[in-house]
Amino acid sequence: MASTKTTAVKSAMKAVPKAEATRARSGIAKSAAPAKAAKSAAASNITLKQLAGQLAETHAMPKKQAEKVIDDFIGLLVAHLKAGDRLRLGGFGTLEVKDRPARTGRNPATGVAIQIAASKKIAFRPAKELKAAI
Repeated sequence: MASTKTTAVKSAMKAVPKAEATRARSGIAKSAAPAKAAKSAAASNITLKQLAGQLAETHAMPKKQAEKVIDDFIGLLVAHLKAGDRLRLGGFGTLEVKDRPARTGRNPATGVAIQIAASKKIAFRPAKELKAAI
């Protein structure tokens, strides 16, 4: 009888990966899906094409035209930010370009001091209405 049980375990080991075979022999159940999967399912990524589709449905316009409107809007935002303008979008927030001065940093692996170049960043401050809505 022992040989029959051993043969069954060996055939099971060939059919499944080594880690699962070890669990099968020891009676350990397979663990549940990681928490990361549940977290990523909650927040989905919405693309510009999806936004354009929703805009087209809401305003009875072709999807291509809605995509063009959104592309032009983003182009205008970029042009104004490049020019150094501060963009205040009512109910949404404020976008502006801020200068980051050059500074000395440290390489975390070696501890050696390095010079970090000056750069620009885009700062976003949400409006009260956006904060209240979320």
